[in-house]
Amino acid sequence: MGRGVTFDAMTEYTPTPERLLRTLDVDAHLADPALKQAFVTPMFDIIAPRYDRFTRWFSFGMDAQWKREAIDAVRESARRLRPVQQALDLATGTGDLAVALARLWPGVRVQALDASPRMIEQAERRLATRDADLADVVAPMVGDMMALPQADASVDVVTASYAVRNVPDARVAVREMARVLRPGGVLVTLDFYRPSFAPWRMAFLTYLQLAGDMVGYLWHRDPVVYGYIARSIQQFMSDDAFSELLRAEGFDVVSVKRYLFGGVARHTARRGVV
Repeated sequence: MGRGVTFDAMTEYTPTPERLLRTLDVDAHLADPALKQAFVTPMFDIIAPRYDRFTRWFSFGMDAQWKREAIDAVRESARRLRPVQQALDLATGTGDLAVALARLWPGVRVQALDASPRMIEQAERRLATRDADLADVVAPMVGDMMALPQADASVDVVTASYAVRNVPDARVAVREMARVLRPGGVLVTLDFYRPSFAPWRMAFLTYLQLAGDMVGYLWHRDPVVYGYIARSIQQFMSDDAFSELLRAEGFDVVSVKRYLFGGVARHTARRGVV
């Protein structure tokens, strides 16, 4: 039996995410919305066990502070929504924001969605160990941000960290968030963006490319695993453009908090009342 290949009773096999990723052209997949998810999902499957450690290291520890401030923004913006009963965390990763949401309000139910099955395994492991007291209120699930399983106007709060940049069509994903949020519901996103100032954009993306390639090679013998980040930002939009997208899809943008001179930003928005 070949390494990295699993066989079923009929001798058919499915390549592991590691082997699959090595067969894909990252630039071609990023450029084609029809192919993008086929690259992103196995990539996150690969990094899932080390995802939290990588984000802390890669951001020099700033990621934890950004997420704490995102939760503070949720708490403040959702004050007039009480009682908050349903929350949705998109691109949940290992479930850190989902867990934080569950601790905000008594009785809230949190659905934690991610396209990567291995990320959802990590979230489930977290809920079985250090956050076991929340296992009954946080529900991890594999799902597609561009076709959310939640019903129309069924969610009070949506959070999405490092999420929209990774979907094939940002407009469709934002439209889905608007669909599942009830009128007046709160959306808080945190993501990397393409800085508008050209000299800083070049320096920012160069650092991300070199650091990502190095860690990808050292940890996985595949530079593209983390070098993907710089490539995906280059293909993405500015934080101002994302604000315009939110408004076009029926959101009122409450505030934008920029970090790293626009390389990262947090958007707080409210679903418009139709």
